[in-house]
Amino acid sequence: MIDQHVPHARIRERAKDGVHLTKDEHIGFNGRLAMLVTNAVSTMWCAYLFALIALISLPAAIAGGTATIVSWTAQTFLQLVLLSVIMVGQKVAAQASDKQALQTYKDAEALLGIQDEIHKLIKINNDMTGEIHSIVKKNLEK
Repeated sequence: MIDQHVPHARIRERAKDGVHLTKDEHIGFNGRLAMLVTNAVSTMWCAYLFALIALISLPAAIAGGTATIVSWTAQTFLQLVLLSVIMVGQKVAAQASDKQALQTYKDAEALLGIQDEIHKLIKINNDMTGEIHSIVKKNLEK
């Protein structure tokens, strides 16, 4: 039985790279600009502001009749306000996903440590078994 433990190369790679999170994705000027705009628009305060802006045109929509009210609701209010609300939800979901990824990463690190400890115990067991075998063999030869 071979008891020489050779750690997998991925273990060193994991230790060097660390956990990969959503915030690591925005690279370069365009990525930073997109995240800046996204973070500004994906707040409930922005949704409230958009609702206020949309409500400014509500009196004109009411005066225009049913078709104008439906159009205002679908094209102005819902699109403006729901955009920010959905983005807030996406941001919350991404944060939860990052927490789960970090927990999974830590769990995998712990399992790798346990696996190394198990290997050490197997080596000790094999060494002791070898010693016992040698003693028994010597005693049988006497």
